Formats: sequence, structure tokens, C-alpha cells
Amino acid sequence: MEKRQHRRPPPPPPPLPFEIHTLDLEPDRPEHTQHMYKKGKKDMVFDSIPSFFNNIKSSNSDPYSEEYGNAVIVRAYPLGMVRANSNFNVEVGRESGVEPHKGLEFDSADDAREFYNVYATRVGFRTRTGQLYRSRSDGSVSSRRFVCSKEGFQLSSRTGCPAFIRVQRRDSGKWVIDQMHKDHNHELGDVEESHPPVLQQKAPMGRKSSVEVSSRKKLKLLAEVDDGQPCSSGSISVKWVRAGADGQPLAEPYAGLVFTSADEAYNFYVRYADEAGFKTRIGQLFRSKNDGSITSRRFVCSKEGFQHPSRVGCGAFMRIKRQESGTWMVDRLQKGHNHDLEPHTGTHKKSSTASKKFIDEVNGGLDSLDLLEINNGVHFNSSQGNNIGSEWYRLLLDYFQSRQAEDTGFFYSVEVDNGVCMSMFWADGRSRFACSQFGDVIVVDTSYRKTNYLVPFATFVGVNHHKQPVLLGCALIANESKESFIWLFRTWLRAMSGCRPKSIIADQDMAIQQAIAHVFPGTHHRFSMWQIREKERENLKSMSTEFNYEYEKCIYESQTNAEFNTMWNALVNKYGLKENAWLKEMYEKRESWVPLYLRGTFFAGIPMNESMESFFGTFLNAETPLGDFIARYEQGLEQRREEERKEDFNSSNLQAYLQTKEPIEEQCRRLYTLRVFQIFQKELLQCYNYLGIKSYEEGTISRYSVRRCGNEIEKHMVTFSASNFDVSCSCQMFEFEGVLCRHVLRVFIMLDIREIPSCYLLHRWTRNAEHGIVCDVDSGVSFQELKALMVWSLRETACKYIESGTTSLEKYRLACDIMREGAKKIYRHR
Repeated sequence: MEKRQHRRPPPPPPPLPFEIHTLDLEPDRPEHTQHMYKKGKKDMVFDSIPSFFNNIKSSNSDPYSEEYGNAVIVRAYPLGMVRANSNFNVEVGRESGVEPHKGLEFDSADDAREFYNVYATRVGFRTRTGQLYRSRSDGSVSSRRFVCSKEGFQLSSRTGCPAFIRVQRRDSGKWVIDQMHKDHNHELGDVEESHPPVLQQKAPMGRKSSVEVSSRKKLKLLAEVDDGQPCSSGSISVKWVRAGADGQPLAEPYAGLVFTSADEAYNFYVRYADEAGFKTRIGQLFRSKNDGSITSRRFVCSKEGFQHPSRVGCGAFMRIKRQESGTWMVDRLQKGHNHDLEPHTGTHKKSSTASKKFIDEVNGGLDSLDLLEINNGVHFNSSQGNNIGSEWYRLLLDYFQSRQAEDTGFFYSVEVDNGVCMSMFWADGRSRFACSQFGDVIVVDTSYRKTNYLVPFATFVGVNHHKQPVLLGCALIANESKESFIWLFRTWLRAMSGCRPKSIIADQDMAIQQAIAHVFPGTHHRFSMWQIREKERENLKSMSTEFNYEYEKCIYESQTNAEFNTMWNALVNKYGLKENAWLKEMYEKRESWVPLYLRGTFFAGIPMNESMESFFGTFLNAETPLGDFIARYEQGLEQRREEERKEDFNSSNLQAYLQTKEPIEEQCRRLYTLRVFQIFQKELLQCYNYLGIKSYEEGTISRYSVRRCGNEIEKHMVTFSASNFDVSCSCQMFEFEGVLCRHVLRVFIMLDIREIPSCYLLHRWTRNAEHGIVCDVDSGVSFQELKALMVWSLRETACKYIESGTTSLEKYRLACDIMREGAKKIYRHR
């Protein structure tokens, strides 16, 4: 049958009879194919594809019964097409044992690929599709390489095998082997015969490619041909599979499976995973070096990698590659898992029907457009408002995908409500690792609401071991509803491997309060000082200076609950404010903002009477224009991290001067970072201005009254247990900041305690805080969680090591020598 080259499609040809060339059940049970289908004949011929299926349907024997396996592959060609069109008949080659040689002609590159697969199966190796080369004049494919599967070194299973064939397109349209190498550098052996993928050709315009086939119980057809018409050219690859209990196809991916879009491929893999018993994630994507367009994507098992404690390094994945026709074909596949499966999880039903869902992209993602055109392009009105401009989604999603190519730990998630993108959250690998060290206290900064904002940009910020702000995630908040904040906090918790903070500083709004109580039960919520100050100006602006003085004294100088209540009641009675609604509300919520009630909770020493500075400072604000956002974001982030690197260097290479002869000073200088040691040293020097008097003793418990010399009013009670060295002070500085106060140090010196107990030297304030957290995990932590912490810790250390080792050629050589020595030591410990 002669090939046609038309710009416009010709009228549909009359139906051609089809001959069935490949009918295989499972590869290890070929006798079923022979018995059920061929019945001693080489081929079977039918009028059309539907007539073939009708023949199966009317057969007395059901080839799809339980005893005959899970699937059958049908390879059908128009009658005579293979023999008429192909210079080399692959089926003949399968039986005759033809060897590849220079000058061997094929009708298409697909025929050459199939021939090489057949040859490889016979000889004992597997193949992959290698490089392709394009014409410089028109960009069309001019040659292709098909290689041994062990070519290259990208995977541990590959050995750099040189075996390959290259086919080149001639002016006649034929493809000819012009280069080849037969020898392998590894042992050859028997391999299961694999069915080469068929390159799907574009159907003529005006015609769809699908066939209507009546479904049998538990049977579905994945690829169908419309109106019962056979296609006029090319081949049809049809895969029958056993259906699940709900009648849906129990689809099995295979190399060569073709999809019309990447989204369709992802949905297929999700359905397959659901039936098989595992969950999926979107893996890496690869872009063209020429135009930046996406050329291939990976969909992986959710347990791939080790970035999250629940992951176990599973190797299962499916990779699709974009074809010249615009379709996407499965070109690489790994079905095996290294963990137990849970059949029929039902995840795809939830994701396809839920009106509100998460799209979390940990290692790659679909195009920006895929997220904006959810539900087959049908847009619904969101049930809530959205303060994010639509142009922001495309900008940020493109940025997220580019970041994931550089940072495998990068995480982002998009909230979808009724098919509409809402809030967005993201955190890079360094932020996620920082949370494992410094996630005990977080500040949720939504100060964008101070102004008539253009960008509802919020940050999650912690405090590192240098008392510097450290970024733990960013978000664009679509609206200020309880549901939006619940989504945001849940997403942050997932990104941070379930690391729950001890305390949170966030705004006072009821939606935020309810969301924190819902997602972080037991976490102490402290109100943001900027919002309290703003409310004070709004509600107390008419009050006198005298009132402001007494108000400040009541709030910041009360030492006991009784003292605060007495001063508060006196204040509201004196100025006639009993019915002031705002003051009533603030009194009821006093445990979330009055220092007296916050001192017993760890807040990493973040001052209570002032606001924490914005992490991005002047780089970003609520009015930052779209075009400048990413550049300013990266500049601000890099500046903060450069400041952290400087402090790391100073703490490792500089020593503070000792100002006393106390052994505890030397102990803390050796352990603490410079900044935290300065805080401790100040408390130690101040303790000499205090006098301690034992006021109570019973057994091993002693109580001391510690007061400032010359000041009878300023005094605190220190309780000490000689049996276990437990100590506490009424000022609660250690509980609030994690550093022992001057009052406790005064008692230690009185008792000649020469070393501070380790429980009062918080690891988070030490020089090794960013490395030693792995060593401090409880024995109850799972191996996966421990491995994730170790991966993050080593990655962060390696990044800093690389930065230092590439500043000069001399440092680079030194770094290489150190790594070689380290590798030898690790090898000796195997």
C-alpha cells in the first residue's frame, strides 16, 4: 500500500481487512495464545477491528477467565501493509534470526526499533532509545540511535555498554543502518520478549481514532477506534486488561503506551496506582535546551526518595516523553516496589470528586496551565473570595518548577477550591531542614495586612542558633477565612514532616485562632505585637498620658496573677472602662499576650514588647509589583543566608574573651554560638550584683531568695534540688529563652557548681545545632524518619562545604583531598 503525502486529508478509504500479527498473553504463558487464538494458524484475518472483538465475544472459550492471566496485547495491521511497505519484515526477522548490519533498510524508525528489540531478545539483552538528531534545515528527525539498556552510567545498573545501532533517513524516506557496534561489555542472558512500543501516528483530520466495543464483565478496552472504521495506515496497539471490582479498567502501564497529554498520562498512572495499592507523586521534569519546553516527565511512587520520613527510596516510576506528533509516550518504566502495597486505596476517586483538594508538587509538576484549567477546563466560582491575581499563579508555578530542577527538597502546594486555584505555599530544602532544627517556635508573619496590600504574602519564620530569623516557608493567602488558614497550617505541617511547634506567634484574628487550635492543639498561640499596638491606638487613642503609664505598668510589670488582676481592675474602674468591649476581649485572652502568662512557654527569647522584624525587610512588601517579586524574594533570602554563613564562620573561628574565672563560663564558651554566649556572659556578670539567701530547706530541696544589691523590690525565688540538680527561678528566663538567668547562676556560684547540667544547655543554641540534631532523636523515631533527618543534615553540610571549596583553586584541591580521605574512612566502616 503506497504511502500518501497530502496537506489535506483524502476522503476516508473503504474499510480494509485486518490481520492479527501479535496476540500475546502474559510473556511467561505463550501456550495460551497458541491454544486460544492461533489454533495452529500463523495469522487470523478479520473484516475490521470490531469483527475481531465480536469473534472473541462469541467464542465458546473465554480467554479472559481467571486461569488465563491478566492481559492480552493485540497488534493489528491493515492487511498486506507490513509485507508491502516494509523492506524488512519484522515478523520474518523474529523467526529467521537476521543480524543487524550496515545498509539494512527499514520503512520507518519504528520498524528499526522493533527489529533491534527482536534481535536483542534473541541475543540476550534489553534496549533503550538513545539520541536523535535533527536536520539543520527543517528541524525534522534525520537519524536515531537505539542502544543497549546498560549504555551510560546514569543508573547503578548500567555499565557503559557501547552496543548500538544508528539508523539514518535517506532521501527516499527509508531508514538505513549507517553505524553500529555489536559487542557488549557485560554478560548476555535470556530476557523476556518485550513488545516494542508503536509510535502513534496522527489520525487524518476530520476523523477520530476510536472503536466502539461492547464491554464484557470485568473487561475494558484502553485504546479504541471510532465508528468501527479501521485506520487507513499504520498500526493499532490495543491492550485488554482485567477490570477491578467496580468495573473500571485495572490498567497496566507498559513501554510504548501513548497519551494525548501529560495530564492524561498522570491521571492514568494515578488510577493504576490506586488499583495496585500505592500512592503517586509528580517527579522530575526535563526541558528542551533549545526552547525551554517540557520534553519529558516522571511520575513516581510517593515513597520515592528520602526527603520525607515516610519515604523509603522506592524505585517505581513511569516516565513519559513528548513525541514529534505532540503526544506523550511511556519510554521508561519500573513497576517493582521495595515496600508493601495496599490494594485499592481509592485515592483517585477522592482527588477527582472532591471540591476542595490539594495539589502538592514535591519533585516536579504539571504545566502551570494544568493547574489553572482543572476539571477539563471548566471553571467554577470559588466558594470564597480570592485576593491573588491570576497572573501570579503562572509566574510562581514556573518558578517552582525551575527551583525543583535545582533543589530536590523543594516543596510547594496549591489549594484548589471548586476547580479554582486559591492559596499557595512553598518551602525550599534548606527551609525544610531548618525546621527540623529550629521549628520549635514559629512566627506567622501576615503583616501585609497593615496596608492596602497588592500581594497577600505571608512568611513562616523561626529563630536559628545565632538568634537570627530563619525562613521556614512562604505563602500567598487567597482570603482570610478559617478554611484558608487551616489549609495553610496543614500544608506547612506536611512539608515539615509533621514537626509541630511548641509555640506560635500569629495575629489575633478569630480565623487564625481557630485554625491554630484545630491544626496545632496544645501549641501556645501568642498574639502579634504589631496588631496589639494597632488595636491600642484605635481603641485607646482618647486616653490620657497618665492612663497609658498605668496601663503599661499593669501589662509589663505584673509578677503574679493576683497582682495583674488587682492592677487591671483598678485601672478599668478608675477610668470608667468596664464596658469597653475591646478591653473585655483582651482580658479574656490575656494568656495570649500578657508577658506574665507567656514567660513559662519557650519563645526562643523573642521580645514580648516589640514586633519581630520582617524577614525580607525592604526587599519585599505588600506593594511589590509582579515583575520584581521573584528577583527581590531571592535577593532578600540570599542576604539572610549570607548573614547566617558569616555567623557560622565567626562561631567556628573566633573566640569570645572570658571575663571571669568561673569554669561554667569556659564550658559555655566552648558550646554556645557567639551570640548566645554573649547573652549567657551578660547574665553571668550581672549575677555578681545579686545577693542570695537560703530561705527554705527540706531534704534535698532548697529555696533561695535572690535580690539585687541595694534594691529590696527586685528579687526572685530560686528552687534547687541537690539530688538531681533540678533548678527553677520565678523569673522563668530559662523557660522563655532557653538560657539560665543571673539568679540561678548566683545560686550555682554559691554552691560551687562548676559545670552546668546538660539539660540546661539547649542543643538548639550550640555551634553544632545544625549537625547534631540527628544524634539527639529519641529511640522511638522510625528508621525512615531518622534517615530523612540524616539526608537533610548531610545535604545542608555539603552545600556549605561546596560554597567554601569553590572560592579558589587551592581550596578546591584541599576539599577534594578531604573528601577522598573521608570516603576511605566511610568505606572502612562498612
